[in-house]
Amino acid sequence: MMGRMDIDSHADFAADPARVFDMLTDKSFLEKVCERTHATSYDVIVDGSNVKTSRDLPAPDAARPFTGDKLTVVEEITWAEAGADGGRSGAVTMKVPGQPVSFNGKYQLAAGGSGSRLSLTGVLKVNVPLLGKKLEESAAPAVLAGFKTQEQLGADYLAR
Repeated sequence: MMGRMDIDSHADFAADPARVFDMLTDKSFLEKVCERTHATSYDVIVDGSNVKTSRDLPAPDAARPFTGDKLTVVEEITWAEAGADGGRSGAVTMKVPGQPVSFNGKYQLAAGGSGSRLSLTGVLKVNVPLLGKKLEESAAPAVLAGFKTQEQLGADYLAR
């Protein structure tokens, strides 16, 4: 069975959406996120409201027979213009070159909680017959790790 797993998560930040957007498109902040997620090497490109990161990560145990010891995760985010309230949406794609893994989703940045809430929704797919579901279950934490790391590092960044 080819699998798919719905991803739905959020992060809260103590700043308005405009300030959080500035953080999410700050190259040095994104490099710190790469380092904190144990990337052995990485590349971050910020072009206005478009962000592309490529990270080499240790492969999850369940994936190693297919990927080897490391895998490369390429994430692209295209942010829309800010709304009147400063909120934004962004299209997110994540791929693992050479592997049948993809994530397609959406960021929604809006005022709320302690200042702003960033929501991530989307679908993680691993197109491997019979093993797709098991591999998705091992890949989902890696997808969410970068997202949760932004929340953890964001508190320090926004406190400056």
